[in-house]
Amino acid sequence: MLTPRPDGRVESQVPVLLPIMGPRLQGELHPDGRLELALWGAGDLGRLRFSAFAGPFVHAPNLVTTPSGGAYAAQSDPVLLLRGVTYRGFTPARKCAPWDRTAHPKSRVSRKGARRRIDLPWALVLLESRGPDLIVSAGADLDEAERGLGLSVETIVTEAEHYALRCDRLSEADPVLRSMVMQGTHAALSSVRRDERGRFDGLAAGLAYSAPARTYFRDGYWTLQLLLKAAPAVVHAQIDLLAAGVQPDGEAPSGVIVSGPEMAHAWEALRSTVLGFDWIHRRRADWWSDHFDSPLFFILTLGDYVRATGDVEPVDRNWPFVRAIYERYVALSPDGLPVKPRHDRDWADNVYRSGLVSYDIGLWVGALDAIAELGAAQDPELAAEAKATAVETRAAVAAQMKRPHGGYPDYLDVPAGVAEDHLTLDSLTLLRHDAVPEADALEVLERVRQSLESRHNDRQGFGDWGMLCAYPPFSRRGDLRSKTVFPFRYHNGSDWPWLDGLYAGERLRRGLPGWRYPMVRWWEFCLSQGWMGAVEYFSPPWGRGSLLQGWSSMPATVALAHRERVLKGDPD
Repeated sequence: MLTPRPDGRVESQVPVLLPIMGPRLQGELHPDGRLELALWGAGDLGRLRFSAFAGPFVHAPNLVTTPSGGAYAAQSDPVLLLRGVTYRGFTPARKCAPWDRTAHPKSRVSRKGARRRIDLPWALVLLESRGPDLIVSAGADLDEAERGLGLSVETIVTEAEHYALRCDRLSEADPVLRSMVMQGTHAALSSVRRDERGRFDGLAAGLAYSAPARTYFRDGYWTLQLLLKAAPAVVHAQIDLLAAGVQPDGEAPSGVIVSGPEMAHAWEALRSTVLGFDWIHRRRADWWSDHFDSPLFFILTLGDYVRATGDVEPVDRNWPFVRAIYERYVALSPDGLPVKPRHDRDWADNVYRSGLVSYDIGLWVGALDAIAELGAAQDPELAAEAKATAVETRAAVAAQMKRPHGGYPDYLDVPAGVAEDHLTLDSLTLLRHDAVPEADALEVLERVRQSLESRHNDRQGFGDWGMLCAYPPFSRRGDLRSKTVFPFRYHNGSDWPWLDGLYAGERLRRGLPGWRYPMVRWWEFCLSQGWMGAVEYFSPPWGRGSLLQGWSSMPATVALAHRERVLKGDPD
């Protein structure tokens, strides 16, 4: 359905949905004449109807062009240009989010000349026809919306085109690889959100993760891998924002809520009145309190930021949190490895993993190395202790976790008699942080190649479509909930591009062939299905997750990090 061009853009003869995410404005553009709009931190705005575009179509980040028109999203203000269309109507949203239970007054709609104004209780939309062009601007208040409407058509087009050029970071590559990097870079850059005054307001996880507006420790970590070079100041700001969610005892939620006043009020009304919500989200700013992996990602973020920039200021300011997190996980490690309680609070949040979880232990080893490195000048005593703990932890991984058949389990809870031994891509955190001997790492990578690359695994039954995040499907049905109950869905075998990037990176840094398949096969499948942009996850029997997912930038990040090798091609 979609064909990558030599210039990195993607063309199609048929209309496909285009996700749009600017620093404030976001939405889903249907070329048949519908635009679903939302404003970061405020909520849903409504549905705009206009005359349909006629193809063929050429897509780039946040824009689409046709022979007679197109759509362009600005960057400086929350404003969108629709060229060559006729206005057909606007239906205001009745609530700021699907879960909003608060009572709102009816939106006011007015018109003056070529301008229409929609006053929602939580935001404002301005529409203006300028000949064959329709300008759509939004804001938390009239001033913000007016600023956007004040941009000329030429300025909006120029900002959109310059943004697309900024995303084109591997122009020497073939069309598939070049377009993947362009869209992956777009996923990372578009995750950078702003408030109505232009201040940093978190890294959004994806298009479907903005109500309530929140920023994650985990998703943000994999997203900022690309931003460390493209926008390091954003990473500094993200550290500041996440630090507000870390507790004095080292606990941290999955994410930090950054909603504006109306959405925050609606969310707090829901959190404090629905049975069980205040147990899941214990504090007003918490999105899903006490996640097992979040504190470790906070330390890993600090380590990566300092290595990339040399700026130790965030470390100096947050060192008490680093110490608290270290002490927390040491206390959770009675036999040298941190023991996860039986709950669903890490990346596999549809699975009640317990005991020794390979994914979490890999992160812990990486965090220990970061503490030892960061603390050399800051806190030599803790640095030395963390270095010794890292040695002990690696020894404990070898002694307690390596399975008789080779490799490492998804999770192992000896006291409970639980061993989920299937192969998972998330366990490659053990390799990323050198928590296992190199010979074992090479063995694991070969097993992944044979079992989790669908091209080599005819037992999965759906042909060559990408990477499986887990195989065989989970054997312990009682440990699963929601989407993951179904084989090949979500954590139970879908292709997650962030994990594809993790796997490709481990092959590349060891000089192994076979890196291109995980790097681009997911993108080839997206193109074949007409999915424009970096999706969250997918599988043939179940379809896709959210569009424009920030951490799905990982394959692009890895391609850019290994640029010279990647451009030479993969002999596999």
